[in-house]
Amino acid sequence: MTVNTVAVCVALCWISGLSGQPNNPLKEKFAWKTLDYVFEEEWIAQEAKTQKLFIPEDNLPVGMEVWREKLFVTVPRWREGVPSTLNYVLLDSPEISPPLLPYPDWAANRQGDCDAITTTYRVRVDSCDRLWVLDSGAIGLGNTTKQLCPYAIHVFDLNTDTRIRKYNLKKEDTNSNSFVPNIVVDVGESCEDTFLYAADALGYGLIVYSWASNDSWRFEHGFFMPDPLAGAYTVGGVSFYQWHNEGVFGLALSPTYSNGSKTLFFHPLSSYRDFYVSTEVLKNKTKTGSSYNEFYLLPSRGTGGHVSTHVIDHRGILFYNLVDQNSLACWDSSKPYLKENLLTLAQDEEKLIFPSDVRIDRSNTLWVMSDRMPVHLFSSLNYSDYNFRVMFSPIDQLIKGTKCDPGLPEYRLTPTWAEAFYT
Repeated sequence: MTVNTVAVCVALCWISGLSGQPNNPLKEKFAWKTLDYVFEEEWIAQEAKTQKLFIPEDNLPVGMEVWREKLFVTVPRWREGVPSTLNYVLLDSPEISPPLLPYPDWAANRQGDCDAITTTYRVRVDSCDRLWVLDSGAIGLGNTTKQLCPYAIHVFDLNTDTRIRKYNLKKEDTNSNSFVPNIVVDVGESCEDTFLYAADALGYGLIVYSWASNDSWRFEHGFFMPDPLAGAYTVGGVSFYQWHNEGVFGLALSPTYSNGSKTLFFHPLSSYRDFYVSTEVLKNKTKTGSSYNEFYLLPSRGTGGHVSTHVIDHRGILFYNLVDQNSLACWDSSKPYLKENLLTLAQDEEKLIFPSDVRIDRSNTLWVMSDRMPVHLFSSLNYSDYNFRVMFSPIDQLIKGTKCDPGLPEYRLTPTWAEAFYT
């Protein structure tokens, strides 16, 4: 057997361990053929279409978040005709395709108004009932990008639907290539002790913001770069290489370990690996130039193992999407990151074409959004079909009896393998 044959065998064996039996236990909550919005008056909607301020076919949902009765939906302004970037729908809506409501209102989503939100990708709710929004300040995508406003962090009090802080990132936090698609929020012992971590996928950096000091700083590392051998994608029947330069993308934060630290797991989009670092490193502004050896890597998932986003529940179960495989998978982070410990939970060649975001709400329900993004960007969607979906499942029901089920004592190790690095 040649070296190349061995490599192919290893990759295929790894992926076969991930794929399992095709199934989809997720329940569908919402589905849209195209997006619509709740305009103040019908004539305003018609006028917006006439002036190309609203072009339904150019609106693509990318991120979501759940808080109480609200499901937040983000729509980046990659093309003309996106009237609002930060939106929500009510979870008790009887409609399968409810129109989006701008959050907190239309004025807060005014394009080109640098006090408003121009484009956001993925937003996060923290345990203090705050909604964190990172505004790229840009419209367009790739060569069409125009930077209208500075990168900014907006924080809303969800109980009053009011913005309680806006922070413009410093010039040195980003660069001319910056594209920040994901954030995660780390609340410590109090709401004042909060940090935001943001992934700069094309500028190859990790941005840290401290709520207490109202300050930000940037880490750079080789692990934030794309893997040159992982630049080929096939999603929804579309093969493409345009994302070969996508670096650090997905971020997931572990529960608090017994020593008080947490782990930030991260991965480039064009990569088959995850990496991790202690949040104690990231919180220390003086470590930005001296912490290279405090970042660690995990084994490769193998060819076809691209992941966009992932999230960890309060027990340390990591859920992630396999975008090439139209799948949702899990890993119990108390176990070694080996192929036998990675489990596919859902796979659907229609409803899970490009699962773009994965979230967990306070009732320990898992939510998945799929949006057929590569088809939208590199081919064309069939607008007579349902293209965008939001699905859900109670986590305990989803993982019951599997290797990700914490009810099985042999899969609960103390201390965890990750914690050992920080003790």
